[in-house]
Amino acid sequence: MQSTFLNEKEGKALLSKFGVDVPKSFIAASAECVSQKIGSLTAPFVVKVVSEDILHKSDAGGVTINLNTAPEVVEAITRMQAIPAIAAARVDGWLVEEMIPAGMEVAIGGFYDRQFGPILMLGLGGIHIELLKDVTFRICPITEQDAWNMINSLKARKLLDGFRGGAVYNKRLLVQGLLNIGGKEGLFMAHQNTISELDVNPFILTDSRLVAVDARIIQKNPNETREFSPIAGTTGTDVDVAQKFAPLFFPKNVAVLGASAKDVVIANTFIRRLKEFGFSGNIYPIHPKAEEIEGLKAYPSLSDAPNDIDYAYVAISAERILQSIELPPGKCKFIQIISAGFAETEQGRQQQEQLLHLARRSQVRLLGPNCLGTYSPSGRLTFPKDAPTDAGTIGVVSQSGGLSTDIIKRGQWRGLRFSGLVTIGNSIDVKPVELLQYFLSDPATKAIGLYIEDIKDGRAVFDLLRNSHDLKPIVILRGGATRQGRLAAQSHTGALASGDEAWVALSEQTVVELVDTIDEFINALLALQFLQLRTSTPTHKVVLFGNGGGSSVLGADCFARSGLDVSPFTPGTISKLEEIGFPPGTSVINPIDTPVRTLQEKEGFIAKEILDIVYDEAKPDAVAMHLNLAAFSGRGTSNPLQNLIDLITQTKQKRGADTHFVLALRSDRSAELDGLRREYIELARLAGIPVYDEIVDMAKTLRIVSNLEHKMILHKNQIRADAQEKVIL
Repeated sequence: MQSTFLNEKEGKALLSKFGVDVPKSFIAASAECVSQKIGSLTAPFVVKVVSEDILHKSDAGGVTINLNTAPEVVEAITRMQAIPAIAAARVDGWLVEEMIPAGMEVAIGGFYDRQFGPILMLGLGGIHIELLKDVTFRICPITEQDAWNMINSLKARKLLDGFRGGAVYNKRLLVQGLLNIGGKEGLFMAHQNTISELDVNPFILTDSRLVAVDARIIQKNPNETREFSPIAGTTGTDVDVAQKFAPLFFPKNVAVLGASAKDVVIANTFIRRLKEFGFSGNIYPIHPKAEEIEGLKAYPSLSDAPNDIDYAYVAISAERILQSIELPPGKCKFIQIISAGFAETEQGRQQQEQLLHLARRSQVRLLGPNCLGTYSPSGRLTFPKDAPTDAGTIGVVSQSGGLSTDIIKRGQWRGLRFSGLVTIGNSIDVKPVELLQYFLSDPATKAIGLYIEDIKDGRAVFDLLRNSHDLKPIVILRGGATRQGRLAAQSHTGALASGDEAWVALSEQTVVELVDTIDEFINALLALQFLQLRTSTPTHKVVLFGNGGGSSVLGADCFARSGLDVSPFTPGTISKLEEIGFPPGTSVINPIDTPVRTLQEKEGFIAKEILDIVYDEAKPDAVAMHLNLAAFSGRGTSNPLQNLIDLITQTKQKRGADTHFVLALRSDRSAELDGLRREYIELARLAGIPVYDEIVDMAKTLRIVSNLEHKMILHKNQIRADAQEKVIL
């Protein structure tokens, strides 16, 4: 069944019901009907063809403007009827409207995303919107703050403020128009189950009116209609969520399916790693014939295990899984299926559905299939070898098992430590949003990372993050980003939708940052592990301090491109720094460029004098220090690096958390320097200092930190405003 369209008159009537200003109009079935109705309108007039066969009326020649009398309207209709594109179409009538005076042309549109629900679009410029693609999107419902942010994010926003002597337009009317369509009580939310796309292009904005001049509303195919509903596990108190997932992160009894009594397969490796990791609970190998596996008594089935199972690790072939996990209700709480071979084929999809049905009947929650395991340092549960046993503050949810190993192991050498990491693969049962809710409520988790290929229910994620009082920064790395829904270009809005809109909107409306690479992902989480986000003003003012003139110049460029300020110090600050007395070649303007010879002064403790003045006089939001380790090699008998790390630690402890301190230790990648660098990274980790490879990494990461700080402040203000509104109501 094809989607259906509301004609322009019907669309505008619907808009009007939600407070949108529309021109006075009527539909004429033919030219002869015009004189009977036109007396109710005030000239000048515009006349438009009404036809579902004609997508863009102007392109077809179906619009005539600046008509002043009924005969002129009749003549225009007669002329347009003869245009080939219109003559060949099924014409339902002619829309005659009062013509709206000139103003700024604005487009407001939207489309229904299968994952996130209604998405609202704003752009400026009539036909130029398609040429320049200066548009912005938000997930509905939007707030007033969202509406203002949409306006301010447009590149052409200055045109609204009288750019170069032009007219000034009433942006408050535009805010209200956005709320009328995309707000909590707006048109799109009220009709989200019936509207596929809407396109109001243009609105005419003046200093006194915002009028919908053209409107196109595409209704859903009924087969596509979907109402979002909460997923099991995404409601309840923090205590409820913690209790639900405690058996996963802190299991006492673990069962393992797929271990061999003869070979060493992945399930055997899992048992060995559990033992190495210090798991102190019971491990029950499950095997239909073996008496003993890996020195442990084996049991023929899960049902035969002597105790109820908290967590079962399943690594057997897909066709054997169904018969292996049929259990009495309550016997097992979580089963993680490592095996693949489900959603990839039609037979596998059927088995996957049967698997989910069986799990619900057995009252067990499934993770996977097609994943690698769960890592919980505090619960002594692991799947990577030699993973850190000390618990940290970063929670991660990943749909990729292999990438999760990279996150843990690469993060380990960078100083990253985890409160937990869960791989969920196809996530047929336990969804990303449930684990996100767990980490939000977990007091041990400070920040959250997500690697997502299929969010499963973006709407539930949006609602959770939008309304959560458990504010924590979130970093999302996406894989396989494709256009949501593959919308046909049935309107301007559909043509402008690329697939990223919902994700970008999620990051604009919640405390989320999107990254593109695994390195950016680890870099961001490392900062969030060590830095205390600023709660009053976001990070902006940065002092760059290190050795290497060219590196300092390039570093200043990196920070500037990241929107951070590395401005020269005031004359007073420079004077105080120069009073220290530096060897030739030292610059203290900002960046502070100190050759190795300078940093070797006073066994490296000269850096403390510099930092004390910087903190007291410049009062930066962040200090970014960079050290080229190769430059110290073979330069005299004094190696001040150990002392530098010590004094950085002392300065950080003395000055508190409001000023961020980040460090780049640059290496030539020789085995000697890389080994030394690892030692320094461990010292820095113990001191609470994030260490990066290059200056550019510090710049990009501090940009992410600044963005998250800004979003945290806005979120707190919005939560406060919502609470006040509820009190008033």
